[in-house]
Amino acid sequence: MTPKASTRIASVRRLNKEGPGERSLAEWWANERDNHTPEAAAIEDAAQLLRTSDIPVAFPTETVYGLGADATRSDAVQGIYKAKQRPSDNPLIIHVDSLGMLERLLNPTQESPSRRTSTAKNAIPPIYDSVISRFWPGPLTILLPNPSGSPLAPEVTSKLTTFGVRMPSSPLARLLIHVTDRPLAAPSANASTKPSPTAAEHVFHDLEGRIELILDGGPCGVGVESTVVDGLSDPPAILRPGGIGIEELRTCAGWENVQVGYHDGTLDVKEIPRAPGMKYRHYSPKARVVLFEAGSDEEAVTRHIRKDLEDSAIGAHMIGVVRTQHWKRGLGLLSANEMQKSLKRIPSLVDELVGFSVPVSGQVNGSTATKETFDCHLGTDVKSIAQGLFSALRAMDEMEVDVIYVEGVPDHQGDLAAAVMNRLRKAAGAELRV
Repeated sequence: MTPKASTRIASVRRLNKEGPGERSLAEWWANERDNHTPEAAAIEDAAQLLRTSDIPVAFPTETVYGLGADATRSDAVQGIYKAKQRPSDNPLIIHVDSLGMLERLLNPTQESPSRRTSTAKNAIPPIYDSVISRFWPGPLTILLPNPSGSPLAPEVTSKLTTFGVRMPSSPLARLLIHVTDRPLAAPSANASTKPSPTAAEHVFHDLEGRIELILDGGPCGVGVESTVVDGLSDPPAILRPGGIGIEELRTCAGWENVQVGYHDGTLDVKEIPRAPGMKYRHYSPKARVVLFEAGSDEEAVTRHIRKDLEDSAIGAHMIGVVRTQHWKRGLGLLSANEMQKSLKRIPSLVDELVGFSVPVSGQVNGSTATKETFDCHLGTDVKSIAQGLFSALRAMDEMEVDVIYVEGVPDHQGDLAAAVMNRLRKAAGAELRV
């Protein structure tokens, strides 16, 4: 099946901002539906597509935008792989609205319990009790055994005997799952290998014409995908870093010795990934990304970039600089007066995106050329950096830069810092310390 018309964007920002308050999802939905709000119409439209169509629907979560499909229908799940052009051996994460929905997945031969009387934790390995109690709903994906007679489409697990599942903290995401009354398989709503989308505009840029509907809930709060953990191994392992880090996990009973089970490169082509994001190149803009590890000397960075600009073999006509904690605007590539004369602010989803011109003498014939430079500062705290990272990479692509130079952050600065550096190392064509 192909989309019937051009991709639509429906705003549900009010719902995402207000949330249910003290109401249950059912009460919240009943109020919206009975008042015939435009947001309720958008949610029902999305839910109907998810129940009946083979074309996925994009929706916001607290981490990034997801591309959702009914996880129990093969044709629907195949629609995700088709829209994203995603390799079929890259497993998908299931999203549920409640422990009751998870129990129905884990006990396919039993009568489905109601949402209100869930005892799903009894069907989950006890190792997960402490992390579920602390981090759900939230950006934590757990690995569970796929039961015999599983209702999940086989395409979800990519032939693995386990599946990843999480309960998003985004009330809007849970409301959509609740109204659809289906578990949703939902990877990030971007074209495969590209930076993950943290705004509806990012989804539209990548998937226009491939899907019918995008629910626009505004910018995502976390900015990087969920942490994926495997409690079935001994000791437990983190398979993908995300919004919840190793030190937080180690405060939970049974997780005191949790280990890092990922590396920042990609797996061998013959290896089967145990979780999304482990095997293939990810998060990559069109431009080449050069990552400078934290602690690199700023003057040495400037010399390296200037040499790149002057080197005819590089031939970059436009460059992007993504700064975090220490680099100063312009990196000394031109004087303050020169920058002031050419500085221009660029309208963008990213704050503090500016452009300026850098005069460069060519090494071959000594002629002077002008290199357009775009500069983006993500802030100094790791939360702001994580929230803005993917938007910054996409903004540089929109400027059609040839190379993006990125200032890394120290991995030891905590949970999100490790996730940020994991994403950057996967995106980078070169990783330097100078």
